[in-house]
Amino acid sequence: MARVLVTRQLPDGGVNPLAAAGHEIVTRAADTPFTPAELVAAVADVDAVVCLLTDRIDDAVLAAGGDRLRVVANVAVGYDNIDVTAAHARGITICNTPGVLDDTTADLAFLLILSASRLAHVAEADLRSGAWHGWSINQYLGRDVHGATLGLVGYGRIGRAVARRASGFGMSVLHHTRRDSGEAGWVDDLHRLLREVDIVSLHVPLNDATRHLIGAAELAVMKPTAVLVNTARGPVVDEVALASALTNGTIFAAGIDVFEQEPTVHPALLAAPRTVLLPHIGSASVATRTRMAHVACSGVISVLAGETPPNVV
Repeated sequence: MARVLVTRQLPDGGVNPLAAAGHEIVTRAADTPFTPAELVAAVADVDAVVCLLTDRIDDAVLAAGGDRLRVVANVAVGYDNIDVTAAHARGITICNTPGVLDDTTADLAFLLILSASRLAHVAEADLRSGAWHGWSINQYLGRDVHGATLGLVGYGRIGRAVARRASGFGMSVLHHTRRDSGEAGWVDDLHRLLREVDIVSLHVPLNDATRHLIGAAELAVMKPTAVLVNTARGPVVDEVALASALTNGTIFAAGIDVFEQEPTVHPALLAAPRTVLLPHIGSASVATRTRMAHVACSGVISVLAGETPPNVV
C-alpha cells in the first residue's frame, strides 16, 4: 500500500480507483489550495501526488518528495503548472488526462463562439437589469455564425472537435499550427489566418512560444467584425491588449474562459464591451471532471505497480 496525496477534493467517486487499489489517500477536509510551504511539507512522506492545475509543482515540491515520490498526476490536460524537466531529472513520472475532456471543452468553446457573436450576454444582462424596454429591429445586432469562417490556432484533439461542430453550422474552417498538418485548411502564417477568418478559437498549450501569442499586433490584423475565443490557457492572450482592442472596436467581441492571473481578471478586461467571461469551466461537466479524476488516479496506480500508463507526459 502506498500513500497518495490528493491536493483538493475531487468530484464524488473521483478517488475510487485509488481506494479500490488499496492505497492510502492523504487529503484534508478543507477544499482550499495548499500554500507553497504547505505543499512542500505534505509531499515529504507520500509516494504519489494527484494535483490540480492550481497547484504549482516546482522543483522545491519535487525535491521534498526525496527518493520516495514516484509519480505526480495532474487532473488536467495541460501541465504548465508542473516543472516536468525537474521531475524527469529526479526520476518522477508525470501523468495528465488527455482525450477525456475534448468534447466537453469543445462544447464550451462553441458556446462562447455563439454567445459572443450574437451578443447574447449583453442582451441577457439588459433583460435581467430592467434595461430592456421592448423589441426594436436595431437591438443587439450580432454577427452570424452560420456560414462564417472559423480559424483554429492549434489543431489537436480539442481544436478538431471544435471543427466538427463548426461543420454543423456550415462554417469554413482554417487552422494554423507550427508544422504543416498535411490537411486541408492549413495556413502556414498566423497573421494570414487572423486576417482571413471571422472567428478565432485558440487551442494551444502554454509554453514560452505561446505566451502572449495573441497580443496587440495580432489583434490589429483581425477583422473589425471578428470574434476571439480562448479556452486554452490565459497567458496565451495579452489581456490588456485584448481589452484595448474591444474598447477601440479593433475586433467585435471575445469569449474568454481562462485568464492570465486566475482567479484575478484584469480590470480593463472586466470593463471591456462585448465580452463573455467565464470562470475556467471548459471541462466542467459531472461526467468529464469525474473521468478526469479517474484517469489521473489510474495513472498513479499503474506507476506504483511498476507499469507505464498511456497518459505519461
